[in-house]
Amino acid sequence: MDESGVSPENHVRIFDTTLRDGEQSPGASLTSAEKIDIARQLARLGVDIIEAGFPAASPDDLEGVRRIAHEVGTPDGPIICGLARATRGDIDKAWEAIKDAAKPRIHTFLATSDIHMKHKLRMTREQVVERTRDMVAYARSFCDDVEFSPEDACRSDPDFLVEVLGVAIEAGATTLNIPDTVGYITPDEYGALMRKLIHETPGGDRVIWSVHCHDDLGMATANSLAGLVAGARQAEVTINGIGERAGNTSLEEIVMALRTRPNMFDLTTRIDTTQLTRTSRMVSNFTGIMVQPNKAVVGANAFSHEAGIHQDGMLKHQATYEIMTPEDVGLTQSNLVLGKHSGRHAFRVRLQELGYEMDGEDLNQAFIRFKELADKKKTVTDADIEALIADEFYGPEEVFHLEGIQVACGQPGMPTATIRLRGPDDRVCTCAAIGTGPVDAVYQAIDQIIAVPNTLVEYRVSAITEGIDALGEVTVRIRRDENGGQTFGGHGADTDIIVASAKAYLSALNKMLAITGYQDHAPEGAAATIRVGTST
Repeated sequence: MDESGVSPENHVRIFDTTLRDGEQSPGASLTSAEKIDIARQLARLGVDIIEAGFPAASPDDLEGVRRIAHEVGTPDGPIICGLARATRGDIDKAWEAIKDAAKPRIHTFLATSDIHMKHKLRMTREQVVERTRDMVAYARSFCDDVEFSPEDACRSDPDFLVEVLGVAIEAGATTLNIPDTVGYITPDEYGALMRKLIHETPGGDRVIWSVHCHDDLGMATANSLAGLVAGARQAEVTINGIGERAGNTSLEEIVMALRTRPNMFDLTTRIDTTQLTRTSRMVSNFTGIMVQPNKAVVGANAFSHEAGIHQDGMLKHQATYEIMTPEDVGLTQSNLVLGKHSGRHAFRVRLQELGYEMDGEDLNQAFIRFKELADKKKTVTDADIEALIADEFYGPEEVFHLEGIQVACGQPGMPTATIRLRGPDDRVCTCAAIGTGPVDAVYQAIDQIIAVPNTLVEYRVSAITEGIDALGEVTVRIRRDENGGQTFGGHGADTDIIVASAKAYLSALNKMLAITGYQDHAPEGAAATIRVGTST
């Protein structure tokens, strides 16, 4: 047993790659501030390793990984990992980014399948073996913790994999990851491959074996569990299963499968499962990628029962139709009923119970928003508070701030919106526009003020709680109309769904402007500018 009472033989390290592989989801671009907030939440969740990014991808990614290494990579925190291709330049940048972490790791990879070697790398097997030897040794010269991944391992020649992995161990690799890069393999095949590699690779008993599975055929979680049963002791996962194409193995599914079926797996993690729902919501809000209602563990319907037979069974005994409880994953009911008469102390205590440590001006600001919400709602729930905090404190750095909004609509009539934004240099711009509906009119007015070409590709509305006074959440994704069509997500919450829609759209635009910069198209001179649009 280690100091936490966990048996090393049965402990599965949770390697979270939300900030690297997860961010490669279309439209999931994250700002540096959002990455830091997610990394801190992952540390609270209890992950063992955070793959913070791909430092060679861009200067901004390098700086984001460096900040996480410095601020989250404390001695009692998680290992901070940077990804690098098997090149000196990539490894240099990875080390530059993670060197301030108390526990740094370099993760380097090189493809080993014939199709990748022939068409992508244009390298022979002999060249791949030598590159693996040289680059793993080079990474090991910087730090003692080095992970190596043979990309597209599951479509590689198993005997060639044994050779490459043996060379990686000889050169100093301490963790070997077997990625199903394209989500091709089945659980039986993956378990058999993992057993072969563990038992036949020279030195395989001296390293930690890892699973990394994609979900193209919907088998990522099953494949990962098969690999763990076969002897792997690290699982590479993402929150909500986000990632390229169909995504990655879902952290919450792996963790709760191991926790719910101890007799089947006899494996444990250090994850605080009561943080799962909060982490899921944070990642969803920041990336703009909604969690499907029937998503396992964290979906809105995961603990909902509508069928009469199910409801009858639940009323008689919860275990009839629930193999885990809502409380297990952080869907707890508040012991304090918060409303408009609640004081600052009760509000602060509830924030602490939800995992938010606030004081000073941040607490004052949050309390003001809480009071505004409480004036509109009879009871403020935990979900309301979490949405309020996310909306107030976890949005992008604002280039434009919503100062006011007024909408007129109905039938017959012409939906009209008037928007007032505060922009750079505290200039206030007001614009009115006509749209096909109230939200369209709001977005038309905002577009005329900010004048940055983009296309709205997704717009979603959901009620956080039940009732006519429910706080509404809006998630949008926009695509930039120039320079490659990068997509950005935005999130807004308010009891007025039109206001929430405006906040979400501005959030996405502010993300775009933070990355691309902003050229002021508004007329110079007056502090307030009124422009009326007539587009529909």
